[in-house]
Amino acid sequence: MKTNMGGADRLIRTLIALVIAYLYYDGIIEGTLGLVLVILAGIFLLTSLISFCPLYTLFGMNTCKTE
Repeated sequence: MKTNMGGADRLIRTLIALVIAYLYYDGIIEGTLGLVLVILAGIFLLTSLISFCPLYTLFGMNTCKTE
């Protein structure tokens, strides 16, 4: 797996994941929508931790400065 995510992309994904987690655990979002968003937040957090997004490879995108 090659790194295809830059620092800004990783930071944005992590912040989105944290906001979704806070909203879910505070009870602002709940039910099916809440669970879907929590799963999405988990995916965002995982991809930002490993600096690799599988969808980027499908679309030929790369936000990482180094190759």
